[in-house]
Amino acid sequence: MTTTSPVKRSAAMIASIADPGVPTTPAPFGHALADLAARDDRIVGLTADLSKYTDMHVFAAAHPDRYFEMGMAEQLMVGAAAGMAAVGLIPFATTYSVFATRRAYDFLCLDAAEPGLNVNVVAALPGLTTGYGPSHQATEDVAILRGMPDLTIFDPADAVDVEAIVPAAAALDGPTYTRLLRGQVPRILDRYDYTFEVGKAKVVRPGDDVVIVSSGLMTMRALLAAEKLSEEHGVETSVVHCATLKPFDEETVVAQLDTDRLALTAENHTVVGGLFEAVAGALVKRGVGKRVHPIGLPDAFLDAGALPTLHEKYGLSTDAVVARVLNGLRRPHSYS
Repeated sequence: MTTTSPVKRSAAMIASIADPGVPTTPAPFGHALADLAARDDRIVGLTADLSKYTDMHVFAAAHPDRYFEMGMAEQLMVGAAAGMAAVGLIPFATTYSVFATRRAYDFLCLDAAEPGLNVNVVAALPGLTTGYGPSHQATEDVAILRGMPDLTIFDPADAVDVEAIVPAAAALDGPTYTRLLRGQVPRILDRYDYTFEVGKAKVVRPGDDVVIVSSGLMTMRALLAAEKLSEEHGVETSVVHCATLKPFDEETVVAQLDTDRLALTAENHTVVGGLFEAVAGALVKRGVGKRVHPIGLPDAFLDAGALPTLHEKYGLSTDAVVARVLNGLRRPHSYS
């Protein structure tokens, strides 16, 4: 099911991340997991008292005998999921990103990653997807987890990605972490010739003037910005989407950046330890000297407030991306 998102109201502390006019799909994770469980009786779902807020309630209604409410105990949830995986089940465990990373890191590392168990942590409110301030804004979750051996990290752009990641995660041997987009999730990748593949970056939109390497919801913003830049300014922008942040597809990304085009990264995460630094590291390792302009969140605790207002303030809105591209074209040696 898809709907057209209404104009976001600035008073909303948690609002749809879909720009006005972008179609949305309700609870794609919950529905995808329920559909997969109907075909595979090894699938189980757990949550840490956040079923409604991670779309796990859809799975719970469809498969109540395979749903486990663990209470506000994220460490216990991940440990239990590891135990389930050890006996042949395929658990999907949901909570908020801040709780999965700041509280349950040790359990994910030693109970799931070290033994190579297929524990799938699906974490809502990644980056700046809530206005409730630093206690709930997981602006550093990827930085925390990128150093964990054998962990696969997904950053879906929209409902198309979410629906594809669920069965892909279940099919992997080791643990996964997914930055969940929940509720009314934008649906934009089906406008393009795009197919999700684990570990692969994809050129979703070609363009001769600018290249944006993006992940998560910022791929949606990059695509919308590219359309605006083309229609209003005659600037053609390529968008390279990294739905998998680890393992990182260095070959594709570096090949796309090793040109004369203005280059940017765009991520819903601090510029410390996320996509920008993965891109920079890949360029240095391969001996490519290329200036890349980062679009991302600052190395700071962010303000609380209305989500659309915060996206404008911190440069994640579509208009902000357009402005950064135009500024980069005018001042190619400036990072501002």
